[in-house]
Amino acid sequence: MDPNTLSLMGKVIAHRGPDESGIFTKPGLAIGNQRLSIIDLKNGKQPMLTHDGKTVLVQNGEVYNFIELARELNQAGFPCETKSDTEVILKAYAQAGIDCLPRLNGMFAIAIYDQKEEAIFLARDRMGVKPLYFYDDGQRLTFSSEIKSLLQAGAPRKLNSEALQHYLSFNFVPPPFTLFQGIQHLMPGHWLKISKRETKIVRWWHILNLREEIREPVDWQTEFLDLLDDAVKIRMRADVPFGAFLSGGIDSSSVVALMSRHQKMPVKTFTIGFPDPRFDESAAALSTSRKFHTEHHQELFDSKLIADWPQAIYFTDQPHGDISFLPTHTVSKLAHRFVKMVLTGDGGDELFAGYDKYRDFFDGTRRTNFQKDYFQFISLFNDADKAALWSKTFRLQNPICSAFEIAAKIFQECTELDPINQALYLDTLLLLPGNNLVKPDRMGMATSLEARNPFMDYRMVEFAYKIPGQLKLKDGVTKYIYKEAVRSLLGDEIVDRKKQMFTVPVGEWFRKELRGFSEAILLSERTLARDLFDQKKISQLLRDHQSGAKNYTREIRALIALEIWHRTFIDELFDHPPNWQELGLRSGLPA
Repeated sequence: MDPNTLSLMGKVIAHRGPDESGIFTKPGLAIGNQRLSIIDLKNGKQPMLTHDGKTVLVQNGEVYNFIELARELNQAGFPCETKSDTEVILKAYAQAGIDCLPRLNGMFAIAIYDQKEEAIFLARDRMGVKPLYFYDDGQRLTFSSEIKSLLQAGAPRKLNSEALQHYLSFNFVPPPFTLFQGIQHLMPGHWLKISKRETKIVRWWHILNLREEIREPVDWQTEFLDLLDDAVKIRMRADVPFGAFLSGGIDSSSVVALMSRHQKMPVKTFTIGFPDPRFDESAAALSTSRKFHTEHHQELFDSKLIADWPQAIYFTDQPHGDISFLPTHTVSKLAHRFVKMVLTGDGGDELFAGYDKYRDFFDGTRRTNFQKDYFQFISLFNDADKAALWSKTFRLQNPICSAFEIAAKIFQECTELDPINQALYLDTLLLLPGNNLVKPDRMGMATSLEARNPFMDYRMVEFAYKIPGQLKLKDGVTKYIYKEAVRSLLGDEIVDRKKQMFTVPVGEWFRKELRGFSEAILLSERTLARDLFDQKKISQLLRDHQSGAKNYTREIRALIALEIWHRTFIDELFDHPPNWQELGLRSGLPA
């Protein structure tokens, strides 16, 4: 690969690591890294090589138990000369090869060149906190933390019609699919080996090595709090200033409360709010901040936030109908002014049944086919809706795919779990790596801010699937066992506070100040010329929403995100976050 291409691949993801860059090359091979320095700022340079130069490693992320691992490696004759977690991974690989992965407690995407094996290994953390994409054209394999690097290296900018169909079902593109033909997302807990002899993918971690257990509630509560406390504690290991996102909800409040136990200085906390009180959690966040004496920072924003939508799509490489990417981007920019790393509460809802959708679905209704019923319940567009939405051209040119097949494969892995845990398992394996962990990683990295997620500690995940579902969702109370575990830590006011979704009132904006905007982008000649959707269906969907006859907020968000993606990655190839004018929209935006 020529040096200019390598430089472009690094340039477009420099936001992920603006502190240093490094490249290792040899005939037929190049490995590069953009470093965000968090641990051992002086000695953690990458690529990192063994003394004999026969093993080369780069990684994106953090291994939180690096201190304990370094001690074990030193005793085993593989001494670590730095305080870098990257060296710990390198020495662990030198000792045990790719089988070292289960020893790592962290979030990571790793690339290792092993000269002895004449192979490259790509590995991804258990939960998929850190992204890792690859493109293999049969002659050359390229990989990166973001798809835009692969496009700079020549991967084709073509729509994957099967992935598009899945996007309209899930509201995100489920891994290993991407919306680009030929580009794949390495699945969480998997490694990929590439050599002259073979290319193979191996799953190295599986949640369900365990079974649901029967215990006294107090035992669950004690272990929950002990695990979360240690997960928070080891994620506070950093050589740079850090803080936490604080929404006022139970997840981020639990994390902040435990952080406060482990440092003398006030925890720096960050939140954003809205003028509309129905969506605003800033008062609750401020109340929590005062309870735990944090150094609190907050900002408010309104519909002008929509100006950031193209940036969010650019940094995620794919469309996401989840509008909360925008406030996450905003709070990341706020936090970056004060710290370089934050802890977040992401993952608690999926592991412990925190969303209202779980309560609404498991309402006592008798289900003839639980798995299909749940899939239809969470789908953005069901099969019938999608069939009516496609244009004639799309139906003629593309085989219609069933997104339920993706869900069905995951359900097959967890048939021994009760229905509540099966629903949570599906969201853990799809919603988290496909959307909810993408959000803090990509929006944080867009501002060169690292986000760490204590609930994604693999010990917490394995523990969660030992707990029977009826203790997570009990008598209509979401997160029941979790709430009881932290009640003494947080107090009744926080624990019993009604959950608010972290989102923005964009549905109302589509009826008012963004009415012209939604029409200008979804009914433009440029959009309609793609001939993906039936024009009459799109027009009717907008009219029904604008009149208040139906609430199509989620559907409109997903369709707009898709069009932004087309204009950003298919029509052109931007090497920077475009604005609305660069995407051809010059009217309809709020002043």
